[in-house]
Amino acid sequence: MKILVCIKQVPGTNKVEVDEKTGVLKRNGADSKMNPYDLYALETGLRLKEKYGGTVSVITMGPPQAKTVLYEAFSMGADNGALITDRKFGGADVLATSRTLSQGIKKFGKFDIILCGLQTTDGDTAQVGPEVAEMLDVPNVCNVQKIERVEKDGIVVDMDMPHDIETVKASFPCLLTVQKDIYQPRLPSYLRKKKL
Repeated sequence: MKILVCIKQVPGTNKVEVDEKTGVLKRNGADSKMNPYDLYALETGLRLKEKYGGTVSVITMGPPQAKTVLYEAFSMGADNGALITDRKFGGADVLATSRTLSQGIKKFGKFDIILCGLQTTDGDTAQVGPEVAEMLDVPNVCNVQKIERVEKDGIVVDMDMPHDIETVKASFPCLLTVQKDIYQPRLPSYLRKKKL
């Protein structure tokens, strides 16, 4: 199974200034970390790989320093990754980000499952995952709280709805956005980190 996880570098604090002219977060000099929701998506991908075999790739869009989240993902067990970077992407809105990621994914390869965190802590829109799925023309399931099973042609998951839990099957290839607490994210491996 080929699994891709979309990850993002976000500010490590909520004390980030916004540029008054552009409305864009000022990230220069701010501490950064992997988006916490993406840690759950990465852990989901790694658990699927451990149980069913395959590879876990990661992709991110951001400035050159965003490669640090790729290295963090590698130290957790991801097999390979890609950084999409260009000054033109600075301040990209949800639509531009989704389009850029979808085009990057097409260049990167074909995947059975694409995983995203439910949302990011800096934008908080929860729209990028579903928009990427739309642009790739693949089924999308949001608010996934549990993986029930993987079948030959798709994956069965529990989706958290406002008043109940719905079990659905998504055919491969598909995109899932996962909730926090689907799995407890593992810590990066010191031995893997030393090899990077």
